[in-house]
Amino acid sequence: MLFTVALKDNKAFNRCFKTGNYCSCSMVTAYFTQNGTAQSRVGISVSKKVGNAVARNRAKRIIRAAYRLHESSFPIGCDIVFVAREDINGKKEQDISAFIEKRLLPVLAEPEAFKRRSGNKRRKKADNGGRSSNTAKPEKSADKQ
Repeated sequence: MLFTVALKDNKAFNRCFKTGNYCSCSMVTAYFTQNGTAQSRVGISVSKKVGNAVARNRAKRIIRAAYRLHESSFPIGCDIVFVAREDINGKKEQDISAFIEKRLLPVLAEPEAFKRRSGNKRRKKADNGGRSSNTAKPEKSADKQ
């Protein structure tokens, strides 16, 4: 890869997952964040859910090939982590390339694409005994006699 270095550091992977933004389709999810350097880094993660070693290596190979085609279009100075999903089995490099071209690159071109998001977006539930706050019983009217 001409402009890109391999992303192998676990700390950088976790930083992409926790603080970066993402774009996804049924085959792959791409997490991205700025890295503060003059070079881009790309990492590929494939779970055992995808299949055996042959299927996982094929998934990595087609993601790498699709990235290579569009490498010059990506902004410099960002970390990108591609996470393969189970639906990647049986897909071709052109399918991943279409995702990169039609979905990922337009998102990366937006001015707020690298806006930092908080690490944990889960909201804490209010402690109200497991009841929802909008299920209050209506008051009975005093007009009935």
